[in-house]
Amino acid sequence: MSQQVGEVGTLFLHEYGDDVRVAVVKEGERRLHAILELKETDAGPRPARLRVKQGASEEPRPPDLFVELARSASRIRISEQTSRATRHRLQELLDAYQLEAKAVRTCRYCASEGQYSPVTSETAIEADDEYICPDCAKAELDRELAYKGEITSGARDRLYDLLTEVQDLERVANLLKGDLDPDLTKFDEISATVDEVDPVPVDSLDLHPGMQNHLEGRFDTLLPVQSLAVENGATEGQDQLVVSATATGKTLIGEMAGIDRVLNGKGKMLFLVPLVALANQKHESFEERYGDMVDVSLRVGASRINDGGGRFDPGADVIVGTYEGIDHALRTGKDLGNIGTVVIDEVHTLGEDERGHRLDGLISRLKYYCGELSDNKSTDGTQWIYLSATVGNPGDLAQKLRAQLIEFEERPVPIERHVTFADGREKMQIENKLVRRAFDTKSSKGYRGQTIIFTNSRRRCHEISRKLEYDSAPYHAGLDHRRRKKVERMFADQDLAAVVTTAALAAGVDFPASQVVFDSLAMGIEWLTVQEFHQMLGRAGRPDYHDKGTVYVLVEPDGNYHNSQEMSEDEVAFKLLKGEMDPVITRYDEGAAVEETLANVTVGGKHAKRLNERMIGEVPTTHAVGKLLEYEFIDGLAPTPMGRAVTSHFLSPDDAFLLLDGIRKGDDPYDIVGTMELRDDER
Repeated sequence: MSQQVGEVGTLFLHEYGDDVRVAVVKEGERRLHAILELKETDAGPRPARLRVKQGASEEPRPPDLFVELARSASRIRISEQTSRATRHRLQELLDAYQLEAKAVRTCRYCASEGQYSPVTSETAIEADDEYICPDCAKAELDRELAYKGEITSGARDRLYDLLTEVQDLERVANLLKGDLDPDLTKFDEISATVDEVDPVPVDSLDLHPGMQNHLEGRFDTLLPVQSLAVENGATEGQDQLVVSATATGKTLIGEMAGIDRVLNGKGKMLFLVPLVALANQKHESFEERYGDMVDVSLRVGASRINDGGGRFDPGADVIVGTYEGIDHALRTGKDLGNIGTVVIDEVHTLGEDERGHRLDGLISRLKYYCGELSDNKSTDGTQWIYLSATVGNPGDLAQKLRAQLIEFEERPVPIERHVTFADGREKMQIENKLVRRAFDTKSSKGYRGQTIIFTNSRRRCHEISRKLEYDSAPYHAGLDHRRRKKVERMFADQDLAAVVTTAALAAGVDFPASQVVFDSLAMGIEWLTVQEFHQMLGRAGRPDYHDKGTVYVLVEPDGNYHNSQEMSEDEVAFKLLKGEMDPVITRYDEGAAVEETLANVTVGGKHAKRLNERMIGEVPTTHAVGKLLEYEFIDGLAPTPMGRAVTSHFLSPDDAFLLLDGIRKGDDPYDIVGTMELRDDER
């Protein structure tokens, strides 16, 4: 019999009702699975029947086979989950044959299937008041995940890692139900870092008395990044690319340089931002701070149908505008006067697919207007200051912009980043808990925790704000000036526990919040970039208010906001959390090359090639000019009436031909523009 059995590795025994499961395991594989029935005899328990399982069927074998298996085994193990009484009976049985056995902790799920899977304190995972192996725990978690829809491998791996780390299936599964266990939701912590920079005393600045007195009335010393910029010539006309985290004081660098030059008669100041809402905010801020010293005007994007110019005064000392608003003025030949300083905020926009080429073209056209396309710039010429919190290739970008790099790495307070999973309904419940928890907690500086919730639409802003228990308010570009100012004041006075805002306003939101919550990882229908994500989360935690910043990313497994989004929200979440800052590179497809070359021809005429060459991106000028001639947008190196109309309204070639087609068909102009806007949204 023993020759038939051969060498046996481990003989594993586990209670099965009134019987016992028997498994023979050798080299990690189960070689036999059987059910052993015991009988009581005068000599004690003995094998009565052995049924070997073959798939769904069972084959009876002589009971002595069990004895031969036991004698041939290198070790005999009994599961700890087997009852004390049955373990005693098995021990009696084995003692009769002078065989030793040891009780071991095993995975009950595996044991119930006739599998031997020992677990240790390092590998055991608690489930329903007992311990199971990691594979079974993952299988159970997968069953929970099945109810949440598809989930990407990144999110699944994150949950698997948590299982191994905390060894508690229920705690990890509860994450899928919106549980906010901070030990599990915590993804990582960005440590506080402060570079040593000697602060520049404000009274040591040699500025125009108007600006000097204004600054001395506000500050004793400059912040570190401001001090670095001043020490490197920011107030002496030096072009600079300033890269520093959100809320470190970059904007004042541009203000100091620009207003001082205005007051000293060195030309007006342009302060340019990507969005109308941000331009409105900055215009209001400049009016409030500097309105008694300088005239401030606003220039935002023109309508596709007409350009009334709004409040724009080209003769003002300070013009706050959008990229498109100032570019439109250049494309249509408006006189902007003598420009002494250009501050371009959010310059990393150069790397965006849709808007990057337009900012690239604007910078080149504006430098042409200022007479600065030569490599040897006069020190009395226009000063250029570029600002950004998020640039992956600052040295390279500074070189391309021909600016001195001022880079300051500072995180005054640490930021904890958390991730949890929830659908749209659960997200609001979680946001309510997070807002309550933060507002009910005071920092060591005596401030309550307040929250910024970023979401992807104005409608969602109002929806979330209505459902929060503590006082909150929506905050977006659709609100009028009075309402926005009221929200800002109430938040500053700690009368609001939260503001709910759109991702599109991330750059301009300046609330002293301790916590940032991402209700959505989209901006409209587009997923956030790593740059945008870092800029938004950087709003969490202020050194004079909070001990730390907290960020919560609420992720909907398999969720998206538009059918054009190929990735799901859980996939995007881990891409953003683990992602490195992308290099700022302006890329040109044919449409972008044609659009910018046409604008450069319109502004620069025979100098258009030089304008193209001085742009950040690689523009295929010869090909673009060929297309412009083919489309009859230019005649030689001058725009045709059609070309001038196309460029003044920022039309791509496709848009232009759609417009022409509608006009030829006699369509209503507003219907044509509506069709174009709908197509832009779809893109």
